[in-house]
Amino acid sequence: MSDPVLLAETPAAAPTALAPGDGARDRLASLLDNSSFVELGANRQHRASAFGLEDRRPDGDGVVAGTGRIAARPVAVYAQDRRVLGGSLGEAHADKIARTIQLGLSGGAPIVGINDSGGARIQEGVASLDGYGQVFSANVAASGRVPQVAVLLGPCAGGAVYSPALMDFVVMADEATMFLTGPRVVKAVTGEDIGPRELGGPEVHGTRTGSAHFTVRDEAEAFAVVTDLLSYLPSSCDELAPTTVPEAPAGVDLATVIPTDDRQPYDVRTVILGIVDGGRFLEVQRGWARNLVIGFARIEGQVVGIVANQAAWLAGCLDLTASEKGARFVRTCDAFGIPLLALVDVPGFLPGSSQETQGVIRKGAKLLHAWTSATVPRLTVVLRKAFGGAYIVMNSRSIGADCVLAWPGAELAVMGAEGAVDVVFRRQVEADPSARDQLVADYREQAMPVELAARRGSVDQVIDPADTRRALAGLFGTLSPSRARGYVHDNLPQ
Repeated sequence: MSDPVLLAETPAAAPTALAPGDGARDRLASLLDNSSFVELGANRQHRASAFGLEDRRPDGDGVVAGTGRIAARPVAVYAQDRRVLGGSLGEAHADKIARTIQLGLSGGAPIVGINDSGGARIQEGVASLDGYGQVFSANVAASGRVPQVAVLLGPCAGGAVYSPALMDFVVMADEATMFLTGPRVVKAVTGEDIGPRELGGPEVHGTRTGSAHFTVRDEAEAFAVVTDLLSYLPSSCDELAPTTVPEAPAGVDLATVIPTDDRQPYDVRTVILGIVDGGRFLEVQRGWARNLVIGFARIEGQVVGIVANQAAWLAGCLDLTASEKGARFVRTCDAFGIPLLALVDVPGFLPGSSQETQGVIRKGAKLLHAWTSATVPRLTVVLRKAFGGAYIVMNSRSIGADCVLAWPGAELAVMGAEGAVDVVFRRQVEADPSARDQLVADYREQAMPVELAARRGSVDQVIDPADTRRALAGLFGTLSPSRARGYVHDNLPQ
């Protein structure tokens, strides 16, 4: 059931066609390089003739679409305008959006859609619903072939939410909302009294649902994020991601980042900044599933996707949301030929009945499948510990990592020493509790050291932290393809 207000909110007076520099065109001018926009379908009108629409046929039908350039690279773009028929989607409106997506797909150019719409145009009946189907089909056809970025600058309700959900990245401004059923329907059906922002605002989708990859203050910041994001992505699966002149990393002493106490937290972003070019890291879904950090950076000018356990949140444990977050990102990078780097410090999967009943097995399997099936170069650095099933899932050699490096003092095992002793030596500890500390020390020395993993081949090399960037650059330089591979798979929403 859809919110009738949000799906049919249209101006009382007949709108006029947008003039250059107004509304949606103004937004596209802010996003695109100067004078690069070529508009298509500017005079397109709907053909509905009921409920007064025959007297309201604005040129463009509430969406401005065409081609342009961002940082000199071609893109296909469209922008809805809520001032024109409420930005509602009807047959002509949908056809313009779908054709823009198809244009980007045909030309091998990223697609950027600016969403600000009242939803389906109820006056057009099933034609508006079929229009959404046309847009969704175009999104799916482009999935994994060209990058798709949705920018939400206003309401996005009902069926409209599925186009952003089918795209690769969603950028959500502070004034935007996104929900299937609006507050009035929720109130009528459930009795719950909730506002649009509380139901589907940036805070909700940036921290609780993960539907927004980036949350920003306003449209200017949204467009800056889009420009930055596209700089890390190839124009299509047939091309390589743009390279840049290598830069030195941030001045981080990697040897001192990891605390000697293996239970003490630290921010893994510090490690990342000490490895990547210029200390620049574009983090994706920063506020959601914070125990896993994902994002884009460069090493010696080459784009890499980074997946890192965050010891500062839930001790870096994997859980169902982190697994889902990581799986989609790994799959995105693989679709567009971006090499992957895993930075591992994981004590295991988060235990608990809520995790089990909410499907941690199924979500963990998604991350496992994404890593195992990925065809891009895949490197791993074990920073401190890698235990249990989480060790396997975080791009271990056993599931196909091209190379696994580790820092001195790292530990790899089925579980931590304390837990292992409580299982293996349970009766001995029950008989003599004073023996537990020595048993823990013995297990740690005999079963967990990284040197043991290196001897059996689970770790390829134990390296000085200061050599991490050099080693990664050399390995990626050898492993990375000299040309793009073409279409590999779509980017199925997780």
